Amino acid sequence: MSGDQVVSGGRGTGPAALRDKAAALDATDPLRHCRDLYVPADGLVAYLDGNSLGRPLRATAQRITNLVAHDWGTRLIRSWDEQWMDLPLRLGDRIGEVCLGAAAGQTVVGDSTTVMLYKLLRAAVAAAGPERPEIVVDTENFPTDRYVAQGIADETGARLVWVEPDPAKGVTPDLVEAALTERTGVVLLSHVAYKSAWIADLPEITRRLHDAGALVLWDLCHSVGVVPSDLDEHDVDLAVGCTYKFLGGGPGAPAFGYVAARHHERLRQPIQGWMGHAEPFVMGPDYRPGAGMRGFISGTPPVLGMVGIEDTVDLIESVGLDAVRDKAARLGRFVIESVDELLAGHGVRVTSPLVDEQRGGHVTLAHPRFREVYRELWAQDVVPDFREPDGIRLGLSPLSTSYAEVAEALVRIEALLSAG
Repeated sequence: MSGDQVVSGGRGTGPAALRDKAAALDATDPLRHCRDLYVPADGLVAYLDGNSLGRPLRATAQRITNLVAHDWGTRLIRSWDEQWMDLPLRLGDRIGEVCLGAAAGQTVVGDSTTVMLYKLLRAAVAAAGPERPEIVVDTENFPTDRYVAQGIADETGARLVWVEPDPAKGVTPDLVEAALTERTGVVLLSHVAYKSAWIADLPEITRRLHDAGALVLWDLCHSVGVVPSDLDEHDVDLAVGCTYKFLGGGPGAPAFGYVAARHHERLRQPIQGWMGHAEPFVMGPDYRPGAGMRGFISGTPPVLGMVGIEDTVDLIESVGLDAVRDKAARLGRFVIESVDELLAGHGVRVTSPLVDEQRGGHVTLAHPRFREVYRELWAQDVVPDFREPDGIRLGLSPLSTSYAEVAEALVRIEALLSAG
């Protein structure tokens, strides 16, 4: 089951019982030790927006301090030769190895999600050529994805083909395949839907697109670090994802781009900058792209924005991505069961998939009063997200989120609805 519906069968479990259940789950949580690794947030009751901005690790705070005092403050420009020049490639390989199932030499870090998305989609459209001028994108995709696709269509004369999925179910292989023609060049989709958390069938959709002769560009912003994607195994062409959600890179941390090695010679990204040159310090009159992923870099990488990513990647590697995924599924199930027990009587609807295998790292609940409830929760230091028109999105970042936080948020939602 999935969808926009009231979860039936509420048993009327009260706040005390829900808090007790959460405490018992926290006590047996195999990842419970991870919560102590994060910087304490004074006065915070519950943080359920880690799928928009992840919490910082204590190790990251120390790493940033060390960078300012030593790498920048002491070594100064020498740090470019000693470590920063290759940081976009080295960090990209770490993300690829731990989170993407990608062999080395295919992932790079360095631009905002929007810029990286533009670079890879624009390169793919050019590679598809005039015989395949259609870009397939879905109406439920994140605004940036849709806006970038629209801009590239205006720029190149490509034609946009819109897929219109059920917002509660997301894109399916059959729905995407129905939009394909012999003129389809590139298909841009999100692995996990930003509103509903629907997990698209990446392997099957990718297979069908390749059978139709099209390239696929996956947006992994809401899946990287919490849902495996196994890009190499599933023969994905291109992918983009941010690092400030489940990878804990911090506000404005740069995105990563993945380009399968088989496309390195074929694709050429459009923003030609000095750092992507084959010989950056020759500074010659003409541009010559660097080999491999070096050629997908543009300008000077934001070192201060990149330093926070590696600690979270290390933590994910230490506990295992499968364990992170399992905790995300269990947190989501706890939310859904608790809605059944505590909130269904108020008319609260779950607009995320109810089946664990179809749901990413957040659960969205809907109610006509949730805009008002959301504001009051923030005033009480309970921090979820809000999505139009009436959704409270509970981000369940597995490494930093406790069941107790989730229970407290749900109890307070119930109290606010009752008081209304």
